[in-house]
Amino acid sequence: MARSALMNVMVQAAFKAGKSLVRDFGEVENLQVSVKGPGDFVSQADKKAEQILQAELARARPGYSFLMEESGAVEGDDPQHRWIIDPLDGTTNFLHGIPVFAISVALERQGQLVAGLVFNPVMDELYTAEKGGGAFVNDRRIRVANRKDLHEAVIGTGVPHIGRGDHGRYLKQLAGLMPEVAGVRRFGAAALDLCYVAAGRMDGFWEDGLMPWDVAAGSLIIREAGGFVTDEAGSHDVIKARTVIAGNETIQGKLRGKLAAIG
Repeated sequence: MARSALMNVMVQAAFKAGKSLVRDFGEVENLQVSVKGPGDFVSQADKKAEQILQAELARARPGYSFLMEESGAVEGDDPQHRWIIDPLDGTTNFLHGIPVFAISVALERQGQLVAGLVFNPVMDELYTAEKGGGAFVNDRRIRVANRKDLHEAVIGTGVPHIGRGDHGRYLKQLAGLMPEVAGVRRFGAAALDLCYVAAGRMDGFWEDGLMPWDVAAGSLIIREAGGFVTDEAGSHDVIKARTVIAGNETIQGKLRGKLAAIG
C-alpha cells in the first residue's frame, strides 16, 4: 500500500519513538519512575518518546500546534492544524512488563480529525487511517466485525482504578452487561482497544474518563473501518467527550442503549 506523504511523516516519527520505547521496555526494572498521581505513572520512557514525536513532527510540519499527554498544549503558528499525541498509552502495562501499549498520533485540521496512527512497537502492529481512505493494520485493510447480537459480542472496557473514576457506577454497568454479552475484555490501553474494534477482534468498547489523546487516532481508525464512535449522548465529537462507546452501527447502538438504561 502506497502511503501518503502525511502518513509517511507520522509513521517515521512513530517508528523512531517506538525504538526508544522498546529499548526501555527491555530494561523496565531500571527505569526511574515518578508518580504523577495514584495509579497513574509516568516514566522516563514516556517523556522521551513524546520528545521524539514532537521533534520529528515539528521538523516535518513546522508551525503545527500540539496537544500532548505529558506536555499539554503547545501553540504553533498554524492554527488550522494540531497534532494530538499520546506517547505511551498503557503506561501501567509498560511498567509491569506487559507488552500491550502503544503510541497514538492524530492530526486535526480545522477541528476535524484527518489522520490517525496507533503503533504497538513490541508486537510490531501499526494501525493507520486517513479520512476517506479506509483503515489498515500493517498495510492490510481492516473492517469492524459484522455481528449484530450482543449475546455473540465480545466487548472491551476500561476499568477505573485507584483514585480514578466512579467505581460504583462502573460496577453497576459491568453487572448489567455481563449477562448480555459473550465476554468482556480489559487490555489496559484505550487506543489499542479502539483499534481492536476496528480490526474486528472485539465487537464493541466503552470507557469513561478518557482524554483526547486516548481516543483521537483510534476513533478515526474505527470510523474508517466502518464503525461508529460516540459519547453517551450520541455525539460524534469524541475529542470533547470523556466517555466513548464504539462498535459497528448495530452493536454500538445496542451497547449505548444498554449503558443508558443501566445509568
